[in-house]
Amino acid sequence: MSAVRIGTLLDEPSGPDGLCELTDQLRQSAEEGFDSAWLLHTFGADALTALAVASSQVPDIAIGTAVVPTYPRHPGALAQQARTTALAAGADRMTLGIGLSHKIVIENMFGYDFDRPARHMKEYLSVLVPLLEGGAVSYSGELYNANLGLSIPDEGRVSLLLAALGTHMLRLADGTVLWMTGATSIREHIAPAITAAAERPAPRIVCVPPVLVTDDVESARRHRAELFARGDRNLRRDHRSGHGHRKPALGVPSPRRRRLERCVRDPRAQRHQMRRSDRTRPRLRCATDPHYPARRLAGGAGR
Repeated sequence: MSAVRIGTLLDEPSGPDGLCELTDQLRQSAEEGFDSAWLLHTFGADALTALAVASSQVPDIAIGTAVVPTYPRHPGALAQQARTTALAAGADRMTLGIGLSHKIVIENMFGYDFDRPARHMKEYLSVLVPLLEGGAVSYSGELYNANLGLSIPDEGRVSLLLAALGTHMLRLADGTVLWMTGATSIREHIAPAITAAAERPAPRIVCVPPVLVTDDVESARRHRAELFARGDRNLRRDHRSGHGHRKPALGVPSPRRRRLERCVRDPRAQRHQMRRSDRTRPRLRCATDPHYPARRLAGGAGR
C-alpha cells in the first residue's frame, strides 16, 4: 500500500491582496513540510489561475484543485488552462481535481442541463485525458466533440483526480479526491472499488477532512454537529438526478441530515452514509472556538 502523505487546504483568495496572501500561505505550507497544498474552486478567484500565480513563486510543494466543476468549461479549454498552470508551477507538481458540482449550481446558476451526469463525465474524460497527457484528441460523442491538440511547452502529464464516491463514477477515474470521508469508508468501499476498476494497482486517493485541535472534545463534537446541520440545509434543494438522492420538502429534516447526525454521534455510521451515493459532500468550513485553531488537511495515498 502506498504511503500516506499529508497536505493542506489553502484559504480561498479574497480582497485586493488575495493572491499575495495565497502565495504566503503556499510558502508557509512548504516551509512547514506539507507534501501538497489544495485550493477549492467556487465563486471567488479562479483556482487554476490563482495556483499558477502562487506556485510560480513557491517551489518544492505539490499543488492541486479540489475541485473544478466540469460543466461550465469545455474539456479542451480546461486542459489548456491546467497545462498552463502546470507550466507556471514546474514539472510534476500539478494535480487537476475535477467534479460534477451540484444540480442547483449547474442548472440554476450556470443554466446548463444537469441530466445524465455519468454520461457527461465519461465523454468529458474522453477529451480531457489525452490533452492532459500531451497528445491530440479526435472524439465525437453525444455531448462533446473535439478535434484538437495543444502546443503548450510543458513537460510530463498533469495528474487527474475525479471527485466521486459511487462505484459507477469511480470506474471512470484513475484517482479520486474526497471531502470529509472517513477512514472506514475509504478502506472498505472507495479503495477496493477504485482499485478494482483501475489499470494500475494503487490509484491515488486524496481526502480532505476538517481537522480541529482541541482539549475540549465535547464542545468540538457539538460544534461539528452544528456544521453538519448547516451544510445539509444548503443541500436540500438538490435531488436525485444521477446522484442517488430524492429532494426532501423544505423545512422538514431530510434523510440525509439524519444520516449525517448519526455520523456525528457514531463514526461507524460513516461507511453506511458514504456508500449511498456519488453526491459531493457538503462544503463545510472548519470554523472553531478562537482558542483552538483549525486546519483542514488533505491526506493523499501515492502521488
